[in-house]
Amino acid sequence: MKLRIKFTKQGPVKFIGHLDIMRYFQKAVRRADIDIKYSEGYSPHQIMSFSSPLGLGLTSNAEYMDIEVNEIKSREDLIERLNKEMVEGIEVLECHELTDNAKNCMSLMAAADYTITIRPGKELADYNDFWNSIMDFYSQEQIIINKKTKKSEREVDLKPLIYDLHVDGEKLFMKVSSGSTDNLKPELVLEAYCRFLDIDYPEFTFMVQREEIYGNTGSETEVNLVPLGLIGEAVE
Repeated sequence: MKLRIKFTKQGPVKFIGHLDIMRYFQKAVRRADIDIKYSEGYSPHQIMSFSSPLGLGLTSNAEYMDIEVNEIKSREDLIERLNKEMVEGIEVLECHELTDNAKNCMSLMAAADYTITIRPGKELADYNDFWNSIMDFYSQEQIIINKKTKKSEREVDLKPLIYDLHVDGEKLFMKVSSGSTDNLKPELVLEAYCRFLDIDYPEFTFMVQREEIYGNTGSETEVNLVPLGLIGEAVE
């Protein structure tokens, strides 16, 4: 049985890296006495995979992992068992049973929602003034920025990778491309916006939170974004 589990990452655990989160869940599954499947071979390991790693220092209301189990009492029981083993900041929210041929959450990732706020006490305390030009920024035909990698630097147009960008109260909301091919970090959008305002990018000023992760169930020409928990879900 394949299961997709949605969980949060809040508070101090935002400074725990992706590999340590993976190890933590491996131990938590054992402590919760979940009948998880193991791979075959000389060094068997739990069959478990995660969605795209969350940047260090970012919080999230929507992290996903896939596991395979031999048997469970119920999805509600699994959530309860896991949550008894969770540390502060990590809470299992959902558990979805998947079809046997469902793709793993990492390969499905196509987009993600983020909310950005200005950290209290920083110099950009006036939210309304700072975000006032966000629609002028987004309405540009192109949003060109130099994207650096370990080996090179190239110009990239961010506009096709931003599906939505607007201010909601004191928060900036963005839906951006995410995954293995066209992965857009929200910090890169913020850097481009600061350059549009002709100001230096103020490090450690923004608080970024991931709100949801989506897969694309549409075609190459028509995007249809669906939350990962609902893609490949088995019909009861």
